[in-house]
Amino acid sequence: MSIEKRKPKKKENKITIKLHPLADRVVVKPVPKEEKTKSGIYIPDTAKEKPQEGDIIAVGPGRLTKDGKRIAMDLKVGDRVIYAKYGGSEIKIEDQDLVIMRESDILAKKV
Repeated sequence: MSIEKRKPKKKENKITIKLHPLADRVVVKPVPKEEKTKSGIYIPDTAKEKPQEGDIIAVGPGRLTKDGKRIAMDLKVGDRVIYAKYGGSEIKIEDQDLVIMRESDILAKKV
């Protein structure tokens, strides 16, 4: 008798959230870092750093000026971004860890 090893099914990375950020805020889903280094050493949970990279899953309408004009956002849903290490507010919705932050807390957009 042989036992087949089955690969676990990957979960879809799509999230349906009922969250609409206000003004110049965005909702980011952090991307977990790899648990293994290039040389093959596994990193324990206690030694891992906070992720600084994530995917944008919701974008606010933009900031209002004093004149009442809206400044459009440079980011859109689906962008992969690098953000400040301790920027934003961490929340948990539907067992998903999310970060709400201002557009100014985002350092770069990956292309």
